Amino acid sequence: MLSVLVVVAAIFAVIAIGYAAGRSGYLSKDAARGIADFAFRIAIPALLFHTVVTAKFEGVAPLGVIASFFGAVAAVWAITTALAFAIGRPAADHPSLAISATFGNTVMLGLPIGASTLGQEALAPISAIIACHSPILLLTATLHAAGVGNHGADGARPTVREAIISVLRQLAAQPLVIAIFAAVMWRLSGLPLPTPVLMTAEMLARAGVPAALISLGLSLATFKITGDARTVSMLLVLKLVLMPAIAAGLAFALALPPLSFAVVVMMAALPAGANAYLFSSHTGHAVNVASGAVAIGTAVSAVTLSLILLALKSP
Repeated sequence: MLSVLVVVAAIFAVIAIGYAAGRSGYLSKDAARGIADFAFRIAIPALLFHTVVTAKFEGVAPLGVIASFFGAVAAVWAITTALAFAIGRPAADHPSLAISATFGNTVMLGLPIGASTLGQEALAPISAIIACHSPILLLTATLHAAGVGNHGADGARPTVREAIISVLRQLAAQPLVIAIFAAVMWRLSGLPLPTPVLMTAEMLARAGVPAALISLGLSLATFKITGDARTVSMLLVLKLVLMPAIAAGLAFALALPPLSFAVVVMMAALPAGANAYLFSSHTGHAVNVASGAVAIGTAVSAVTLSLILLALKSP
């Protein structure tokens, strides 16, 4: 059990180093952008490609993993919307609040924490969630925003069709999505991965996790802890406590294997990711709240994730 705390402490220490480097100016904005580009355009896509191509999904129950995780997403999305209405937030804020309560930092935190505490075998179910995470949540948030009549930052109100096309275009250009799609196609071909390609992917993959953690710390240095304290607190409870609890109940009901159960709960317990803030910025609604949820949530998750992982690892 102590080993779990040591691993989580090490991961958040690397994030803290990135935060300090960004906050102090030790690493410039150009350096921060370069690290982020390397992590998310090269290293992490290589890690996901290598994982999906080589992973053994036997005993993982990928459909059960996806059903449990996104069932929790759907429940928390609905609860967040209802609570936002109850506390008097305007309907235009609801999509931003809902995505802030459900869109976890699956790549920057999910990959390193899962691999380090649950083992390399956890990368298979983690990849299954990541493959669906952005497409489902961004599309849902965009449709929700269109449904409540949100206007974009440019003042234009997109139709549902325009919203769907916009999200699909964004996803089609994401290196992470391209890497997963290419890996799935390669697996379906049945061809072995050439050794030079495999070795190259492995080398890049090893650099991906530390680069992603440093990049997370650097990005947190730019977030402002502002917004309605009551709303931010609500989002933290929904994301860090309620969502993993619902995910655990669904995973138990579906009788997922132990590793898949642990992955679903851990991934559901991750703090809000930067994409939630980016979505809020694009719509122009609840931006400060989303910023606070990302920044404070990441700090608080050092404790909540440790407790959840200890519970998952206990006999």
